[in-house]
Amino acid sequence: MLTKKQLLLLEFINTRMHKDGVPPSFDEMKEALDLRSKSGIHRLITALEERGFIRRLAHRARAIEIVKLPESLGGQPTAPTMAGFEPRVIEGDRPNTPPPAQAMEVAVSAFNLPIMGKIAAGVPIEAVEDGALNVAVPGSMLSGRGNHYALEVKGESMIEAGINDGDIVVIRETAQASNGDIVVAMVEGYETTLKRYMRKGDSIALEAANPAFETRVFAADQIEVQGKLVGLIRSY
Repeated sequence: MLTKKQLLLLEFINTRMHKDGVPPSFDEMKEALDLRSKSGIHRLITALEERGFIRRLAHRARAIEIVKLPESLGGQPTAPTMAGFEPRVIEGDRPNTPPPAQAMEVAVSAFNLPIMGKIAAGVPIEAVEDGALNVAVPGSMLSGRGNHYALEVKGESMIEAGINDGDIVVIRETAQASNGDIVVAMVEGYETTLKRYMRKGDSIALEAANPAFETRVFAADQIEVQGKLVGLIRSY
């Protein structure tokens, strides 16, 4: 799973290497992605390298090697997609005595969702997305249609909303949000955070649920909603 900016950068590097035989410079990458500084490119390059899509070669200028491509760019699938989950029925011990005549049998279903990494409930961070782990989620928690995934919460900015550091949040993938929703928000193309969404005109406020953290306000084009909170799992 790559962010929109990461995918755009990987596609740009791949196209240039096929065309010219060498990767583009950081200035060219910055201009192509319309970023304000090269620090954003450094973050994206590091993220792509950590996810195994590229490799930087030491002691060589502009030395970037593409290791693999995602399916959307013609690469081979590396992990199951979120859309293909099937429920598993979990059955407990059945009583030896027959149930009452009006009793209804209840089947409890659970879905395995990938834990797609960590999400900041504090200062926005670069999310780590690998889908290497899974968590069983009750089917009743998966509201509405669409894909769902899970994230591990890091930070304490949402504790007054009942979301603690180390909790697993269940997210329904969507680009739409209403005021008051708790969402996964992409900030300026490469940082993600879990906050309460409030929009007024062309401004979007990402509100914490902890007085120790300030509300941050952005222009609407700086924020991309990637999902909405629908459930939470906690271990004691």
